[in-house]
Amino acid sequence: MKIETRVVHAGGTPDPSTGAIAPPIHLSTTFEHGPATEDLHGYLYVRDKNPTQDRLEEAMAALEDGEDALVFASGMGATIAALQALEAGSHVIFPEDVYVHARVAHREFLPKWGIEASAVDARDLAAVRRALRPNTKLIWMETPSNPRMEITDIAAVSAIAHEAGALALVDNTFASPVLQRPFEHGADLVLHSTTKYCGGHSDTQGGCLVLKTRGALYDKLFHLRMILGAVCSPFNSWLVLRGLRSLACRMQRHSENGLAVARALAEMEQVETVFYPGLPTHRGHGIAARQMSAFGGMLSILVKGGWDEAVGFASRVKLFQNATSLGGVESLIEHRASAEGPGSTSPPNLLRLSVGLEHADDLIADLRQAAER
Repeated sequence: MKIETRVVHAGGTPDPSTGAIAPPIHLSTTFEHGPATEDLHGYLYVRDKNPTQDRLEEAMAALEDGEDALVFASGMGATIAALQALEAGSHVIFPEDVYVHARVAHREFLPKWGIEASAVDARDLAAVRRALRPNTKLIWMETPSNPRMEITDIAAVSAIAHEAGALALVDNTFASPVLQRPFEHGADLVLHSTTKYCGGHSDTQGGCLVLKTRGALYDKLFHLRMILGAVCSPFNSWLVLRGLRSLACRMQRHSENGLAVARALAEMEQVETVFYPGLPTHRGHGIAARQMSAFGGMLSILVKGGWDEAVGFASRVKLFQNATSLGGVESLIEHRASAEGPGSTSPPNLLRLSVGLEHADDLIADLRQAAER
C-alpha cells in the first residue's frame, strides 16, 4: 500500500461502538478495573496507555514500517527516553550538527547518568568509525540536520553501527515518514518530534519513537515513559492523528515550495549560501536523492555579513513570521544563533526557514523585498 493511502487510513479504524469515521478522543484518566485490579478493558490509567494514544502509535508504526511505536509528550521526551534506556557506561555518537537541545542533553545530562558521548561530522564515515569505542551502544543520526541541513548516509552509518554491535537511530523529523524511510536503509529506531510535520498545524506537541523490531527495548522504553511521565495527552495524540491524514499532500506542497524558494534565494545577491538538499550544489544532494523521495520544506541560508545583517533580513519579512518551531502550514523564519542562545554552534548569519503551504510566488516576493537594504 502506498504511503499516500496509509497516512489517510493508519490508526483510523471506525469506532467499534458508534461506527464513527473520525477517531474518538478518550479523555478519561482512569478506567474501570476489578476489585483486585483485574484488567477488564485493556486500560487502567492514562499514564500507562489510553485508547487515543494507542491509535496514534499504531499509525506511526504503520507509516514507518516498524513493529511498534511509543509516543511521548514532546520530541525531547522521546529523545531523553532513547538515551535513558541505555545502561550506565554506554557510549553514544552524535552528529556535530544536531538539534540544540539534544546537544544540551549530551553535554549537561549524559555525564550525570554515567553515559559517555562524542560528536563527529556524521557525513565523514571515517570519522564515525574513529569515534567508535568498545562500549558504543548507539549512533545518532539527524538527516536532514537542524539547522545546517546536512545529510547523513543512513545505510552506511547503520552498517557501521551494526558492525560495532550498536543501534542506529534516525531523527526523521525534517523529512517525515512520507519523504524518508530510515528502516529501509538499516536503521533500528526512528525518532519524530510529532509537534512538527506529523501534527502539521502548530497547535499540538508530541514525540515518537518507532522500533523496527519490538523486543526488550520496547519494554524498557514503555517503563521509562510510565514512571518518568513524558506521556502524550489524549488530546495531543488526537491532534497528531488528525494531522497525519493530510501529511502526504502537505509534504508534497512543502517540498515544491521549498525547492522553489531555495532556487530563488540562491540567485539573490544578499544571500551567501543556501543549505537545501534539493539543490545540486548541496554537498549531500546525491545521498539525499537516493534516500529521500523529495527534499521537504526546511532550508537555511547564510546572509552576507554577520549577525546584524541576518537579523535585519529577518526583521523585514512580511509574510514569513519570526517564530521558532517548524512544519506548520505557515512559513516561519528564525535567526538560530539568537534562538539557541549561549553555546549556539549556528553561524551568526544563519537564518532557518520553514517553508509553508502559501503560494511560492508570494513567499519568494517576500524574501526578495526583505533582502533589499
